[in-house]
Amino acid sequence: MRIAIDAMGGDHAPLEIVKGAVKAARSLHGIEKLYLIGDETAVLAELSKHGDTPECIEVRHASQVIEMDESPALSLRRKKDSSIMQAVNLVKEGEADAIFSAGSTGAAVAASTLRLRTLDSVHRPAIATVMPSVDRPFLLLDAGATTDSTASMLVEFAAMGDIYAKKILDIEKPTVGLLSIGGEDAKGSKFTKEAFQLLEKSHLNFIGNVESRDLFEGRVDVAVCDGFIGNIVLKTSESVSKAMGQWFKQSFSASWVRKIAAGVLKASGAFQEIKDKVDPEAYGGAPLLGVKGVCIIGHGSSSSHAVYNAIQVASTAVEQGLNHLIEEEINEIFGSEKSE
Repeated sequence: MRIAIDAMGGDHAPLEIVKGAVKAARSLHGIEKLYLIGDETAVLAELSKHGDTPECIEVRHASQVIEMDESPALSLRRKKDSSIMQAVNLVKEGEADAIFSAGSTGAAVAASTLRLRTLDSVHRPAIATVMPSVDRPFLLLDAGATTDSTASMLVEFAAMGDIYAKKILDIEKPTVGLLSIGGEDAKGSKFTKEAFQLLEKSHLNFIGNVESRDLFEGRVDVAVCDGFIGNIVLKTSESVSKAMGQWFKQSFSASWVRKIAAGVLKASGAFQEIKDKVDPEAYGGAPLLGVKGVCIIGHGSSSSHAVYNAIQVASTAVEQGLNHLIEEEINEIFGSEKSE
């Protein structure tokens, strides 16, 4: 297993990226090569903090970094020696099987799509984000890669999500729902109604339309929408989660009685249990499904724990032959030819 890692991507790069990579190199089986791509001096300085460097780690110098606030398309043209572009090129050239980056999501999506291209059965890629619900996680896609989708693209997203849920999340028969403004079949736009008809005819375990409130109640395993809606759902959910954390702190610090109660709850592990359930780092990052290669996109604030988990997920996706299974699934839905 060979994984190219953007060592300069993220708020805590290269410190946390290197730390996570070293942990993965020392504890995960089947790792043949971990390429740490970035400023060689900075990366080597971080590696020196962890004792003997594992043999599978190789540092590749990149003289440029694409920042979070830069235009992805413009930056990829101007910064051809950026760490993310070099990582993608390693997969393109067959030196690596997968990519991980916690840097600019737009740059990771653009570089992977332009250089690797999409699978033959896929029109556009989709970001699949694992999110928590009351009893189990669910997969939301697309979370921002393709903002202008067609109905057939949504079916492709559903097929990719179905395979990912089976092979990575270990859900035997995932339920697939189409995100809409109502649960009734007739609800939605012309676009979602067309997608509904296509999904209903597929072999997927399609349960119909689902509303936003259904997502976190555990009704669906794979929630499908276009990237515009999906990104709004994702960012809104993250904002609400942060706000609730602040509300809890304010409420429990309002009096000495509440402070004692908070101490008891903390000691019991109740707070940690909730935190673990909503922690996105448990899944490492979001896969960009539909490109020729495995690409895992981490949150900008990724810690070494998230990096480690992302490497593990990338490794599993390659081992499972995820892309081959995706193409088989889509071809089974649309036939041997690529959908219109």
